[in-house]
Amino acid sequence: MTALDLSSPVAVVGTGTMGQGIAQVALVAGHPVRLYDAVPGRAHEAAAAIGARLDRLVEKDRLTGAERDAARARLLPAESLDALADCALVVEAVLERLDVKQQLFRELEDIVGDDCLLATNTSSLSVTAIGGALRAPGRFVGLHFFNPAPLMPLVEVVSGFATDVTSATRAYETARAWGKTPVACADTPGFIVNRIARPFYAEAFAVYEAQAADPATIDAVLRESGGFRMGAFELTDLIGQDVNESVTRSVWESFFQDVRFTPSLAQRRLVESGRLGRKSGRGWYDYTDGAERPEPHTAEKAQAPSYVVAEGDLGPASELLALIREAGIGVREEDEDNGTRLVLPSGGQLVLADGQTSVEFRDVVYFDLALDYRTATRIALSASQDTSAQTLAEATGLFQALGKDVSVIGDVPGMIVARTVARIVDLAHDAVAKGVATEEDIDTAMRLGVNYPLGPFEWSRRLGRGWAYDVLDDLHLRDPSGRYAPSLALYRHAYASEKREGTS
Repeated sequence: MTALDLSSPVAVVGTGTMGQGIAQVALVAGHPVRLYDAVPGRAHEAAAAIGARLDRLVEKDRLTGAERDAARARLLPAESLDALADCALVVEAVLERLDVKQQLFRELEDIVGDDCLLATNTSSLSVTAIGGALRAPGRFVGLHFFNPAPLMPLVEVVSGFATDVTSATRAYETARAWGKTPVACADTPGFIVNRIARPFYAEAFAVYEAQAADPATIDAVLRESGGFRMGAFELTDLIGQDVNESVTRSVWESFFQDVRFTPSLAQRRLVESGRLGRKSGRGWYDYTDGAERPEPHTAEKAQAPSYVVAEGDLGPASELLALIREAGIGVREEDEDNGTRLVLPSGGQLVLADGQTSVEFRDVVYFDLALDYRTATRIALSASQDTSAQTLAEATGLFQALGKDVSVIGDVPGMIVARTVARIVDLAHDAVAKGVATEEDIDTAMRLGVNYPLGPFEWSRRLGRGWAYDVLDDLHLRDPSGRYAPSLALYRHAYASEKREGTS
């Protein structure tokens, strides 16, 4: 099954920001495009707005004047749904209400031809439920674009329970012909991105609710250590707290209130107070004129230790040993069967975040996971009230000698980056095991849809097959609510690796 021919008309119903963006994508690809909106005059306003964006593309040398003029000639506002009768594809981008969408598609089914592909851009509703209102749900599919649609490359092509393979394939190939990167997924709450991304927000909020760190510090650690483009607090302020919380709540409720997707009470209070982020002038941060952005906690300068003793290879943090030597600090290596730590001159230990807490051990400082310890500009440390000041000072000085800013946070298991990445990896494995999508499509979706530095399976391969399972297993022991219980898929992944290693 191939993509729609460029001569085939495409219709977009709903002319808000997303509807206009989808229409522009189809238009620039070369299709005749019909715009319809139930509110009189909106389709003409949308056509004018799209025309203005085409002008800007010409100014930026992304379109020629002739291409713009031809595109404008192919763009037609429609006065009624009947004007969409000859369309080969209709994409809706209307109000996120199941009854509204079902009624729209029931009306369209009586208007368009039998071979017309019907698609929804829903981000939170069930594709199966929307298509269930149709006489022929096999031609119904989800085409989930990301905002802004002309710029974001990802499109999730969602097959409902009754979607025909031929319909999903045609939608997939059409999105690709439009210059997008499509990924195929089954109809599951949140699809790929909005399902697997939930821990990125949830764990940041959980660390904040535990009073282990403030939003500015958590955001800085996620960016400067984790390699994420934005921190969770600044990103939800950009998205809109009401929008982000609504998606989280929708996924949680769709999974029958699965504790792994529980919304944040702190975010709920933010929404209730009207602090919705940038659009309201205040969210986690203050965006009013003259407001100062809070700075992350950064430790004062400390003396670096003259040497460290490395017990084991430090696992995912093994590259630290080379960095320490390059900084002129001595490294004494000792083989330890279970050793994955640095021993400081004070006798205290420096350990990579593993889901345990500092208070459980004598004089231990934990350090957080980094995407790349060489390029990371900030490292988070955590210690308990029982950790000696000398050990914390030596740990701080060590990372400062490597050129890193240091943020000291509270003694929370898994810290910030480690617990976030472990949960993302777990949800990704669980999604593959349940037939939601392939590993490759999940990695593509998370890199392109939310700009993650690595896809979950790329993280998993880099960190080791058992790493995420071990972190979550430790977290689950300390929070037996089920939120951190590793999935059966992740258990199988880690255990299979251990069996192979044990018998090789």
